[in-house]
Amino acid sequence: MNGPVSGSVPDPRAELARAQAELLAALVAGGEPPRGFDEGRLRIQAASLISKRRGVVARIRPDLVALLGAAGFAAEFDAYARGRPKPPGGSRVDARDFAERLRAAGHPLPEPAPEPPAGRRRWARFTRALRDLPPVLPTRVKGLGRGWAGRPR
Repeated sequence: MNGPVSGSVPDPRAELARAQAELLAALVAGGEPPRGFDEGRLRIQAASLISKRRGVVARIRPDLVALLGAAGFAAEFDAYARGRPKPPGGSRVDARDFAERLRAAGHPLPEPAPEPPAGRRRWARFTRALRDLPPVLPTRVKGLGRGWAGRPR
């Protein structure tokens, strides 16, 4: 038998999943706070998550921040994000949807620059990571002990 038998104790995993879904809905979709949670703290955490989303969208579309100003961007994005979870496509889709909402509201927006192909984005991230590495790397070679790779002579 997979489900609980009539009169038995409910499945703890199902209860946990339900509680997690309620908490997530309260944090990102404007749902009712689950029983036992402090409503004020949940509001603070929800505002923090919106602020984090706003920062990411601002990095992806700095032209929107320049157009609306920092305070205007914050107010518009908060109104957009309140009660709306992050879309499944991630932050770039979130930025696109926000820009479409602004365009529908009558804001004159320039067309965004085309996104680079995924492979090019990965390559750029990889080369940035290489630039951030220290020029000298500690090494340990079996039988020779410790040394330094790339140390200037």
